[in-house]
Amino acid sequence: MTRAFLPGLELSGLFHDEVVAPIVAKALAGVPYSTALIGWGSDVQGFDTERSTDHAWGPRLRLFLDHDDFLARADDLDALLDRELPAEFRGHPVRFAFPSDAPARHWVHVEDLDEYFAGQLGEVPADGLTTSAWLMTPTQVLRELTGGAVFHDGLGLLEPYRERLAWYPDDVWRHVLAAQWTRLSQEEPFVGRCGEVGDDLGSAVVAARQVRDLMRLCLLMDRVYPPYGKWLGTAFAALPCAAELTPLLSGALAARSWPERERHLSPAYEVVAGLHNGLGLTEPVDVAVRYFHDRPFRVLDAHRFTDALVATIADPAVRALPPVGAVDQYVDSTDLTDRAFADRRRRYLAGPGL
Repeated sequence: MTRAFLPGLELSGLFHDEVVAPIVAKALAGVPYSTALIGWGSDVQGFDTERSTDHAWGPRLRLFLDHDDFLARADDLDALLDRELPAEFRGHPVRFAFPSDAPARHWVHVEDLDEYFAGQLGEVPADGLTTSAWLMTPTQVLRELTGGAVFHDGLGLLEPYRERLAWYPDDVWRHVLAAQWTRLSQEEPFVGRCGEVGDDLGSAVVAARQVRDLMRLCLLMDRVYPPYGKWLGTAFAALPCAAELTPLLSGALAARSWPERERHLSPAYEVVAGLHNGLGLTEPVDVAVRYFHDRPFRVLDAHRFTDALVATIADPAVRALPPVGAVDQYVDSTDLTDRAFADRRRRYLAGPGL
């Protein structure tokens, strides 16, 4: 019998309400706890499909306790869940292996709430985050912490933490936007310059990088944390600007010569520049493309948008930062920008051997 696909977030919500909550409420007998499906997984983002069920798939969630209750109860609670949870729920195994060579186990993970968030962010977001923590946290991780769903918040902290992470503080947002415009400005003329010397492959690579950075910029302007590569196009397609931009960006990728790439990228630059002006964060900036100095390559001179944004940053410490932005604007390693914990990122970026 073919089983109808049930999105993981819905499956896990039903699993919580019908199976986990009764077990936990009885076992904890008034001890406050919170439950949610947050963290890694396409189901947390709402991007899962039937294909997602072919591995590491089943009902799952996180059960959070405060620090003292975690130390006192976590092991016993995990063992109780292992004994009492059913073998299957709605036709899906409750115990499964991930990775595939690991022992199968149930996926109701008992966690210390503050340690979990500190492990992802480097800080507990009780009063928000420092500028350093915001910029050291990849947007994929911020999506994971603010996506999914909270099923129960008896601790009264999980929802507030997520609300504080919902979007960057204004000055940090402006800095991240400025850095994204800088990325675009640094390679704008190379689409033509590579092509002019016969390096059509290099021209195509630069064009693809510009397309990717435009997509990420549009997400950032729309206050959506860009996901990592697998879901970037899916998230971009949901933006209001996607209908106008997708044919231009697709055309740039499909082009067979640098002038053709330029004919698609130039109007795309102008559309995105218009979106910037529509935000009202700066005085209007001229959106028209122009020639790169006296060379025959048309560019936006995107650094003008960087300069305009930096001039509006109120905090002098943020305004003085180099325009490199958040960690995933200058580090292109999935190991550091997907699920790596904060201490691992900080140790790596601090330097070898630290």
